[in-house]
Amino acid sequence: MFRLRKTPAPRTGDAARADPPETPEEAAAPDTAAPEAAAPEALQVASRLHSFNRYELKYLVPVDLAAAIRDELAERMDRDAHSPVGGYGVWSLYYDTPQLRFYWEKIEGLKFRRKLRIRHYGDLTGVTDDAPVCVEIKQRVNRVTQKRRITLPYATARELVDGRRLIDHAAKERAFVEEVLELVVRLDLRPMVITGYQREALVGRDQDTGLRVTFDRRVRGRDRDFDFTAEGAENRYTLPPHLTVMEVKVNERTPYWITDLAARRDLNLVRVSKYVQSVEAFGMAPRSVFHVREEDHPRTDHPGTDRPRTDHPRTDHRADHPVGQPADRSASFPPPTPVEA
Repeated sequence: MFRLRKTPAPRTGDAARADPPETPEEAAAPDTAAPEAAAPEALQVASRLHSFNRYELKYLVPVDLAAAIRDELAERMDRDAHSPVGGYGVWSLYYDTPQLRFYWEKIEGLKFRRKLRIRHYGDLTGVTDDAPVCVEIKQRVNRVTQKRRITLPYATARELVDGRRLIDHAAKERAFVEEVLELVVRLDLRPMVITGYQREALVGRDQDTGLRVTFDRRVRGRDRDFDFTAEGAENRYTLPPHLTVMEVKVNERTPYWITDLAARRDLNLVRVSKYVQSVEAFGMAPRSVFHVREEDHPRTDHPGTDRPRTDHPRTDHRADHPVGQPADRSASFPPPTPVEA
């Protein structure tokens, strides 16, 4: 099995360890590459397995303000080679137990937790059985985010996860492939939701080569039609469409100038998960206090100048709501807004 290495928790202050860039992996290999950029030959290398550790800091930012921040960052960072103007699509199919084990582990903030997903980069139009996708285990160990993934043709990925069958693999991929299969069979994992968004990515230069900042907008999803090739599938916004998820990702320390930018822009760290948002938006579980609601983040009257609203309560619910027993949510919430793919 994959052996974890203990990593010290991030420090606070100017020298704080930030959440690393989409890791060296996403900054280079398949993680950031749109499917169109992945040549078929890439699937024939000795090992298609990649792994990396990082720290992540997340912020919710109005779209217009995010554009201004992106332009400011561009003065000290480069656009990711795989991120065209306007960004690229990221689609993930998440698996969970019938009791939503992975969802509750996230809500309860367990120090060690995992998620299994199949991820596709690029537009879903024209996805075929041969399209490259990533079968990925994303896990959290204390405050460190770790990713391990293997790039496979879409049909092969489904054979492994949905068909629960051992696939052909290289010797170096054996432990990971067997771990995925063991998780799926032992926990009876099944497709739960699909999430999608448009991502723009910047990478650090010079002494900031370990830095990566991403902007995810139009965050949406669905709770059915789990085949990436499904035609006419309806997606709905799971985050208010005028908000962008900005993530700062680092391998070691957060650059001082990033810390200064966050303070100057009055950005506040948020605990937000696209998977959790989808589960709650589609009524699979009661909404937690970490659910992002439209009324908590109204549109600004002065686009590009106002800062995101931060006066909504930030309450830690874990002591009051044990696993599987959330608090009563008597308030009614509007259903997710339909949106085109």
